[in-house]
Amino acid sequence: MNLRRTLPWAVLALLVAAQIGYPLTDGGGRTVLTVATVVIGFVLSVGHAVLSRGPRSAAALVLVTTGGGLAVEACGVATGFPFGGYDYAGTLGPKLLGVPVIIPLAWTWMAWPAWLVATRLVSGATARSAAARVAVGAVALAAWDLFLDPQMVAEGHWTWLDTEPALPGVADIPVGNYLGWLAVAAVMMALLQLTGAAGRAEPAADPPMYALYLWTYASSVLAHAVFLGLPASAGWGGLGMGLVAVPFAVALIRARRR
Repeated sequence: MNLRRTLPWAVLALLVAAQIGYPLTDGGGRTVLTVATVVIGFVLSVGHAVLSRGPRSAAALVLVTTGGGLAVEACGVATGFPFGGYDYAGTLGPKLLGVPVIIPLAWTWMAWPAWLVATRLVSGATARSAAARVAVGAVALAAWDLFLDPQMVAEGHWTWLDTEPALPGVADIPVGNYLGWLAVAAVMMALLQLTGAAGRAEPAADPPMYALYLWTYASSVLAHAVFLGLPASAGWGGLGMGLVAVPFAVALIRARRR
């Protein structure tokens, strides 16, 4: 048995099980599953980076996305920049610099599959290719927040101080938050590009991360539309994250048919 290949799939299965359980619980049970899901997702992404690219790439990933995520969230809580003014409730566990510790872990969890999806969609070593990869990766990561923020606000994990202007049907979150996510995601992707974090790996190494990204997209649309009572965010997230997820799924299907 090749643990480098099988271990990420096993952790992904654990993550999927936790996410399936989320809409089937409520109250404190959902909070426990939220924290557990983020921790499992962080372990999955960092562990995959170690197994597929080595400790240096994993360290670059953690520095850029976990460290960077903490820094930008601490700045956001203290100043309102770059997402707008918001406050975290005390529901997500211990805080560091006013930020629940699991929040920077969540940046890492989704940044890694978003970056690997971008590197699969946009190949090449030219400056133009690199810029395109960064742009695709930024959209791939930032669009996830079209699902994340409405879900977490609905659960009371954080609140916005000024919610206008907002997307139609998603009144509790300002549009500026999503623009801030896009800007931060672009910086993170540019740094991952500069550090060469994706590097080279065996062809069979990355499918668990591809599956993670596509699962996150499809399951989020379904959960928001059917189980969580958030049809507007199902639509906005479906459109936004679909800009990357749908072409990526098509590219994978075409590659399998060759």
